[in-house]
Amino acid sequence: MSDASNHASISQTVHPVDEILPTGKLFTLGFQHVLVMYAGAVAVPLIVGRALQLSPEEVAFLISADLFVCGIVSIIQSFGATQYFGIKLPVMMGVTFASVGPMVAIAQASPGHEGARALFGSIIAAGLIGILIAPLISKMLRFFPPVVTGTLILTIGISLMPIGINWIFGLPVGPTAPQIVAPEAAAWLDAARLAGEVPDSVQLAATVNNPAYASWNNIVIAILVLGTILLVSRFATGFLANIAVLVGIAVGGVTAAVLGMMHFDKISEASWFAVIKPLHFGMPTFDPIMILTMVLVMIVTLIESTGMFLALSDICKRPLDQKSLAAGLRADGLGTMIGGLFNTFPYTSFSQNVGLVGVTGIRSRFVCVAGGVIMIVLGLIPKMGALVESLPTTVLGGAGLVMFGMVAATGIRILSRVDFASNRHNMFIVAISVGIGMIPMVAPNFNQWMPHAIHPLIHSGILLAAVSAVLLNYYYNGAPDIDEAEVREAGHVADTH
Repeated sequence: MSDASNHASISQTVHPVDEILPTGKLFTLGFQHVLVMYAGAVAVPLIVGRALQLSPEEVAFLISADLFVCGIVSIIQSFGATQYFGIKLPVMMGVTFASVGPMVAIAQASPGHEGARALFGSIIAAGLIGILIAPLISKMLRFFPPVVTGTLILTIGISLMPIGINWIFGLPVGPTAPQIVAPEAAAWLDAARLAGEVPDSVQLAATVNNPAYASWNNIVIAILVLGTILLVSRFATGFLANIAVLVGIAVGGVTAAVLGMMHFDKISEASWFAVIKPLHFGMPTFDPIMILTMVLVMIVTLIESTGMFLALSDICKRPLDQKSLAAGLRADGLGTMIGGLFNTFPYTSFSQNVGLVGVTGIRSRFVCVAGGVIMIVLGLIPKMGALVESLPTTVLGGAGLVMFGMVAATGIRILSRVDFASNRHNMFIVAISVGIGMIPMVAPNFNQWMPHAIHPLIHSGILLAAVSAVLLNYYYNGAPDIDEAEVREAGHVADTH
């Protein structure tokens, strides 16, 4: 019997999900999965690292650690680790954007290494709880119909948009604030303090326009990044179209380098290889309120993952039983726990990669195992993290408008399936919940008279919107059982995460 006949015979007996492709093809397709998710994978460490006010070297370390753990968790999820962990479908794992808002709120409330230890402690605890509650999550699906999940994802997108916008123009406070104190006035105040003429509590108002804010260089680069993404997504096909965001970031980075806006000293100082050590910032601390915040994020993540897994099982033509679903959700919790130990964040299946499986028709889970190996190798090369960290934020801003806007657009797409015509109560659910979710963005000091311990919890518009949507939906519509087809369809629709 010829080799071709042997391969045909094996293909008939082995499900496409379990097929091991030739090595060259395996790693080429795995690298494609890596490129599709790379921009999203490095965005969260950049956001949270800068919110924690960490040094550039430490932010670069977060990026390397994130790539490293992305690879480990992707292998666990796709290959499987015992019967209890891993969906054993072609899944690439990455940090969920649903966690960004709460993590930034925690980071801003307690920046630096102390805040990092508290953040990673809450992530470790949330991951452990996620493992324990994974079998119960399927019973909670009835509380998350499309009107709730759509509202929640829409709120996530809207809440993230200011981050991308501030990346372009400058942060509202600090050296890139729109206005600064006049230099001569600042010099006068310093002299008056030394002479004891004014108390230390006296501060001068910022009245001079800051040249570092909304500079034309920043705006032009952001437009160039956005324009490149639009051109590639419109005219490119196949693989190139799938990496439009990455191409836009690359073009913006090269332009910034030509204009002298990038500094490569940190890259040259970074080593070619470094081991990612756990607990880099010291032993984690465990704050109950922060843990509660991240557990709520974990619950939302597990519910969204359920939709992704059902959608992927449909694409791969492999039915998903309760045991396999629970193993996949446990892997989400285990990945999050590993992330906290290795100084990274909550993990979930990246749905753009789920979409890539549908586009390419390649259903082998070993392609994502190969992608995981590639991610681990990238994480062990610190120069890669230093290169990404050296990018001016305006480059990421142009891409952020697309990435974060697509999250909001995904929420709108899910809401388009909701019956608003015959059930006007659904309008109340969306309207009120989105409004409540906007409170921390529009009135960031609304909680100044509330107990400080609950600030990280109530300062997340995403969590406020989630609680509001669930309660209002239960009030108006109750909690009827949801058909599995609805959840699978939600997984197909929610393709930005």
